[in-house]
Amino acid sequence: MGRKNRNRQRAQQNRDGRAEGKRSRDDAGWGAGYSEIIKENKLFEHYYTELKIVPEGEFEEFMEAMREPLPATIRITGYKSHAKEILHTLKEKYFKEVQDLEVDGQKIEAPQPLSWYPDELAWHTNLSRKILRKSPLLEKFHQFLVSETESGNISRQEAVSMIPPLLLKIEPQHKILDMCAAPGSKTAQLIEMLHSDMDVPFPEGFVIANDVDNKRCYLLVHQAKRLNSPCIMVVNHDASSIPRLHFDQDGKKDVLFYDRILCDVPCSGDGTMRKNIDVWKKWTTSNSLQLHGLQIRIAVRGVEQLAVGGRMVYSTCSLNPIEDEAVIAALLEKSEGALELADASPDLPGLKYMPGIASWKVMTKEGQWYSDWSEVPTSRHTQIRPTMFPPTDPEKLANMKLERCMRILPHHQNTGGFFVAVLVKKAPMPWNRRYPKLQMGESPADVPPADGSSADAPVEAVEGETPAEGNPSVPDTPDLLEVKKDNVCGPPPPKKMKLFGFKEDPFVFLTEDDPIFPSIQAFYDLSPGFPKLNVLTRTHEGKKRQLYMVSKELRNVLLNNSERMKVINTGVKVWSRNTDGEQFGCAFRLAQEGIYTLCPYIRARIINICVEDVKVLLTQENPFLRKLGDDAHNQAKKLGHFSYLYFFKNVSTFITLLFVLDHLCIKLQKTSMGGMVNLTTFSLLTVVISLSLFFSFY
Repeated sequence: MGRKNRNRQRAQQNRDGRAEGKRSRDDAGWGAGYSEIIKENKLFEHYYTELKIVPEGEFEEFMEAMREPLPATIRITGYKSHAKEILHTLKEKYFKEVQDLEVDGQKIEAPQPLSWYPDELAWHTNLSRKILRKSPLLEKFHQFLVSETESGNISRQEAVSMIPPLLLKIEPQHKILDMCAAPGSKTAQLIEMLHSDMDVPFPEGFVIANDVDNKRCYLLVHQAKRLNSPCIMVVNHDASSIPRLHFDQDGKKDVLFYDRILCDVPCSGDGTMRKNIDVWKKWTTSNSLQLHGLQIRIAVRGVEQLAVGGRMVYSTCSLNPIEDEAVIAALLEKSEGALELADASPDLPGLKYMPGIASWKVMTKEGQWYSDWSEVPTSRHTQIRPTMFPPTDPEKLANMKLERCMRILPHHQNTGGFFVAVLVKKAPMPWNRRYPKLQMGESPADVPPADGSSADAPVEAVEGETPAEGNPSVPDTPDLLEVKKDNVCGPPPPKKMKLFGFKEDPFVFLTEDDPIFPSIQAFYDLSPGFPKLNVLTRTHEGKKRQLYMVSKELRNVLLNNSERMKVINTGVKVWSRNTDGEQFGCAFRLAQEGIYTLCPYIRARIINICVEDVKVLLTQENPFLRKLGDDAHNQAKKLGHFSYLYFFKNVSTFITLLFVLDHLCIKLQKTSMGGMVNLTTFSLLTVVISLSLFFSFY
């Protein structure tokens, strides 16, 4: 049989197999595809019984919780102006309606706030995702969650996943790196904290979210775009060798060190058994043994790029000490005092957790135990490494204070399993000694090394010696080609860096005298402080169709590092070309997603509206101008055609809503709406529900 025929037959068999599997699942009902998976794994039970990470007498309760479906948890986007109203609606409307229901013999308990999450902005219930999606009685609640999630007002996120961003203690001026960010729920939290003051459109800080998987980067972009921030950049790199970045400060090029780093590493995921049923049959200790080295390399690269005094959170959704305490212990030992485990217990009052352990053993997938590296036979040295065991020096082990690590067990607060540790950098890492000659009064971070490496770069190994496993040995990316065109940030040259996935369009920053600005400036009466240099587009040829904005700090990073990093997405869309607008004096209409960024600078095209006008905009399929109140209608007549910004502020409830509508004709007999920018999801499905208690029209 020829190769083509064999491939065709194999493809047909795969399609038939998938189709048969789909039919069997569909015939059996939702979720029945996992019916053949028995939630038992004797090796798993034996392993964790022996390690004693579960308090004595609680192991059966622990296993029973692991077999139960994970409850649904939601988090309200805390920085938005109407967050309190969404919370009020949830508590007074939806939660009261579901608390007395009984579905499939299961009584629905009243949703409860997570005791350790601030301001009651995170809630959990005993509703599983299966019940929530399939029960007709909960259909309205489920629709509410879907619409609010799409608009960025609510995130459906596992409870334990919310912990790491809280422990980072984010402030608006912090430079943040999320090393393994996809799918992006934690990244969204970081963005929220960065924008804690919604009146500041451009915080000084920013978030760089990285993931090694190109396809998952686009999922990450989707998550981040819900929050419409100009301070987020998504990049695509291997976290264990993510390049060192530079930026301009006071006329000289500095190395970029991050104030906060989230290091949520790839793991075996046995803490997710409640939602990832496949883990039950696939779990084996070899998964942890294979991941341990990668986890150390990623963590080492993280602390190298952490600023002195900065804070890094290391986390996994695994309960295995080989992926948890062993990695932290190896990191602390290599740091020689430069790192310190912080006591994070006061930061989350109400969170139940087990302290980290200081003694553990290593088990092979065959069930053989080793208590010390000296017991491991030579034939196993490629699978088992010295860093997998706890330090043998009692004094060194005591100084590490591994009990400050936090392990969350599922049965304590009805969550998934999780591990988290907070590291504070007290001094440069001991291997970072290659500094250039400094002028009087300069610090090592002030001047990049002349050889193209970073001031915090690892020391090269001595010839003939092999670095110990986990030692930093990845050189920083050298300076590549200079940017060929001013203000153009293109992808790295293929010969210098191998690219995977889609080839991204370049990021082109506009100059202050760009011919596109005069018409926009006049039409929207932009204030003199409008940062024109922060505006960019994704093409340097042909007409500019979309205009985006980033903060000046991210602009700085982009312009100084475009040749050393692969940027997937950054900025928030603020204007979009509409050729119909040229006859009115401006070819660019406002974009809904960027309106909070632009609002402080726009002094024209604003229509102040009342509650009755809001009702029209939210409930009418075609909210014609004639349907608005006389005051709003008269304002529109004076402004003329094209794009308007509708502004509503309810002082009594502290709600501020901004709508962007394009009215291309204001004649009363033929009033038409030429376009609605992201309004369907933003308002019709979202704000209506959010404000239903106040407007009483839902």
